[in-house]
Amino acid sequence: MKKQHLSKKEVEHVAWLAHIELSDEEKTLFTEQFNEILEYFKKIDETNTQNVEPTYNVLDLTNVSRKDETKPSLPTKEALRNAPKKEKKFFKAPRIV
Repeated sequence: MKKQHLSKKEVEHVAWLAHIELSDEEKTLFTEQFNEILEYFKKIDETNTQNVEPTYNVLDLTNVSRKDETKPSLPTKEALRNAPKKEKKFFKAPRIV
């Protein structure tokens, strides 16, 4: 029999944290499934990665960003032109309590 990483009690606790009601059959099933997943992670941990460079993305992607240049902003009068409500130089929004 495989070593059990999670107990049924721990699965019940996770279900309680997630606000999920589980039947006894589901608790037993999830306990088995979680332990199988953890057993698989144990196999992955055994992999020799000594000479493998760390990667952050498996695809060779780079972000394309425009140069950050300052430009004059929209004039206040123009920005407020279509505002349904305004007060002085600001947009007016309903009060939220």
